[in-house]
Amino acid sequence: MAGKFAKSMTTEEAKARLGQGGEHLQIVDVREIAEWEDGHIEGSISIPLGELSRRHAELDGGRETLVVCRSGNRSGLACELLESLGYDVINLTGGLLQWRGNLVASTNRKS
Repeated sequence: MAGKFAKSMTTEEAKARLGQGGEHLQIVDVREIAEWEDGHIEGSISIPLGELSRRHAELDGGRETLVVCRSGNRSGLACELLESLGYDVINLTGGLLQWRGNLVASTNRKS
């Protein structure tokens, strides 16, 4: 697994927490825009990993943040970066490949 960070969560644990009103979890999806548009966890914020170092201020630093990608590798790197900047982050282990919840697709996709 990529990245060195303090916390991780399985997809089952994340789904349970989100099902309880999200417990104030902020979700950031670090996949590329096209991947996010194809399907993402409802309410997630799309900030591709390559843009995270300059766009991290868009996140609420006072909220616990669940970081998501396809398999858990990019999100691990994102967690390492965000944690070094003082964010309270959790990596979604296994990423969306392991996610068994609903995903929503973007209706703003350009053809």
